[in-house]
Amino acid sequence: MTTPATPAAPDAPDDGFHVFDTTLRDGAQREGIHLTVADKLAIARHLDDFGVGFIEGGWPGANPRDTEFFRRARELPWRHAHLVAFGATRKAGTTAAEDPQVQALLDSGAPVVTLVAKSHDKHVELALRTTPEENLAMIADTVRHLRAAGRRVFVDCEHFFDGYADNPGYALDVVRAAAGAGADVVVLCDTNGGMLPAQVQATVRTVVADTGARIGIHAQDDTGCAVANTLAAVDAGATHVQCTANGYGERVGNANLFPVVAALELKYGKRVLPPGALKEMTRISHAIAEVVNLTPSTHQPYVGLSAFAHKAGLHASAIKVDPDLYQHIDPELVGNSMRMLVSDMAGRASVELKGRELGYDLEGDRDLVGRIVARVKEQEAKGYTYEAADASFELLLRDEVTGRAARFFRLESWRAITDQRADGTLDNEATVKLWAKGERVVATGEGNGPVNALDRALRGGLERTFPELARLQLVDYKVRILAGRAGTQSTTRVLITTGDGEGEWSTVGVADNVIAASWQALEDAYTYGLLRAGLRPTE
Repeated sequence: MTTPATPAAPDAPDDGFHVFDTTLRDGAQREGIHLTVADKLAIARHLDDFGVGFIEGGWPGANPRDTEFFRRARELPWRHAHLVAFGATRKAGTTAAEDPQVQALLDSGAPVVTLVAKSHDKHVELALRTTPEENLAMIADTVRHLRAAGRRVFVDCEHFFDGYADNPGYALDVVRAAAGAGADVVVLCDTNGGMLPAQVQATVRTVVADTGARIGIHAQDDTGCAVANTLAAVDAGATHVQCTANGYGERVGNANLFPVVAALELKYGKRVLPPGALKEMTRISHAIAEVVNLTPSTHQPYVGLSAFAHKAGLHASAIKVDPDLYQHIDPELVGNSMRMLVSDMAGRASVELKGRELGYDLEGDRDLVGRIVARVKEQEAKGYTYEAADASFELLLRDEVTGRAARFFRLESWRAITDQRADGTLDNEATVKLWAKGERVVATGEGNGPVNALDRALRGGLERTFPELARLQLVDYKVRILAGRAGTQSTTRVLITTGDGEGEWSTVGVADNVIAASWQALEDAYTYGLLRAGLRPTE
């Protein structure tokens, strides 16, 4: 019995141009990604919210996880995307109706099926161990069988560009066999990722002209050209693009969904997403990165934290006049924002713009701006960095603007002790002596390291006076050994990211001792957190 197809999404994008996402299948082949069924369902919801036209969920029947995903995916309230099942053509010497893997595609309930087919004659002979003629029959028979069962069919021509280079006649025969049997789209795959844009464009243009088939593109990124190759194929007549979120995929990855879609919408003027969806792009990118447990790439085009970050003083001066002078688009179009980085390269314009971003109007006070610039350069010469520690910079800025340090407590002393026992276990204990609101506070803490113990001691000593600290949580901790003296005498920089449930901020500390550097970063983190909570400095 053939399982009926899941109904199409009610608000699916126009069929004239396809954005096809294969994060759940091809993207999941990236080293370090291990998706559970729950992970796949969560990513599918994000992609559907983004408004892609097709979501390839995996290979039902090939493994229990993918089979389970398709069973549970029927329950999702699809708004935009069609769910796609991936599989292979029937085996040689049988029929599609008799092939259990083909039946598993129907049993998945997916309304669309993508079939992978060999288009390189050498692969047909060496991998499938059959004849080129039988391979064409396998493609046509499987497409017709799925079409007769009410499924829409796309055919991925594996190794197409390499096959076309070796034997263009046979590669074109594969395209004609798929299209002639009823495949809606024939996708040309750069499976090895070795093509360059000019090669892709010339080949796609020829295939479109010679076959009349609707052509798609699937590009791997082994030459770093997957996005460019995808757009080159569109220029040549392709109307179906296959991508993965954040470029995830085997080896170095696939064409990245987000720059492809942004280029189509903003550079080509193609409306490939529902209205307003593009502004969700940065959020969706980061949300998917969280699901796969990979840190979002800060330098990813369009959606990276640094995509619209400006550091050079020359850039800042121009942006102060007109942001478009050093930005190719308005960051808000893709849900991102411009950031001004303050560093030893900063000039007056950088500091003024950063001050404006933080709510301080510094224009017109040349002496104040000059002092801030000089202090930043002096601190960065010691090893501090403020481009990754906005909270520490804001405290520095506030100190200069108000003429006094913003402090809620005053340090008398701190001490951290690590004891190694005979059985190899370590005991870490820290003691802090502080003054807060006129009272002397002595507190101790234990932790899984001296810095954690110091953090617990500081928190324990201050929470009675400042209960707002209970909301603070250390999110990330990074240590870098700076160039200078050799080995254990080197200067250490610590960056700490702290959150309060509503936002996160980063602080920096630099010292010869890693614990001393950590104390500086912790002190700034707590001070900034109390300022965010609306408290006024007391010391």
